[in-house]
This record gives sequence, C-alpha cells and structure tokens, in this order.
Amino acid sequence: MTSDDSHDLPPVDPQPASAPGADLHEKLRDAEDRLLRTQAELENFRKRSRRELEEAHRYREIDLLRSLLPVLDNVERALDAAGKKADVESLIAGFRMTGQQIEKLLMIHGCKPIETEGQPFDPAVHEAILQQAVEGVAPGTVVAAATKGYKLHDRVVRPAQVIVSKGE
Repeated sequence: MTSDDSHDLPPVDPQPASAPGADLHEKLRDAEDRLLRTQAELENFRKRSRRELEEAHRYREIDLLRSLLPVLDNVERALDAAGKKADVESLIAGFRMTGQQIEKLLMIHGCKPIETEGQPFDPAVHEAILQQAVEGVAPGTVVAAATKGYKLHDRVVRPAQVIVSKGE
C-alpha cells in the first residue's frame, strides 16, 4: 500500500452542509407559526361560541312564544265575538277552551301542575294560605288549592297556594 490512500476516502463536498443550527431555526419558526395560528383559531372559536351562546340565551323563549301566539289569537277572537253579541255561555265556553289550550301548551313545554288535593302538605311545592278543620281528613293534608302551582321539569315555577287540614 502506498502512503496515498486518499482516493479511498469519500470526496469532500466543496459546499459545506447547512449549519446544524439553521435547520433548528427553521423548525422553530414553523412551530411558532403553527402555535400562532392555533391560538388565533382558538380565539375565533371562543368568540363564535360566546356569540352563539348569547344569541341562544337571547332567543330561548321563541318556541314558547310561537306556541302562545295562537292562544292569544283565540282570546282576541273570543273578545271580538263577545263584543258583537251578548252570549255569555259561548264566551265562557271560549275561555274554557282557551284555558285548556294553555294547559296543553304548558305540558308540551314540560310545565306541569303540582298535585294538591289529598296530598300531604310539602313546603317545597305548596304554600299554605289557610288552615282549616276538616272532619275525616288527617292534619297536614291539602284539602283545596286556591291557586294552581306549576313545575318546569323538576323546578318549581310557582308553588301552589293551598288550604291545609289542621285536624278536627
């Protein structure tokens, strides 16, 4: 072997390879750019979600209102008819029908009347306005409702105002 074994070595590239730090800087810039874009997307998502929530909150009663409008129309028709003729019976029937329509509408929207008569008094759903001695009825039992109470799902909208037995 000769002392000149340089032809066995790989050839030297006259252009030096990119500096190891340059590739790292490129990756860092890409990561920073992705981070900024992600932060902007997140902020846009937050703003859009907040706007949608505010709008949903603002118009949450629209379905109930749409359901109530035909009831209002019927009340106006009944009042118009009552003004044209003095038929008390048909006026009473019209208001009875309107009341039934409202009760049905409330039920559709999850609002149900609170049971009263014959039930044990429950301060969570009943408001006692009077105690009365009633023969044959145990003390603390609701004997009548002065005003109906209502629940929306499991929450009391308005407690029932009731008369409670105080025994004999």
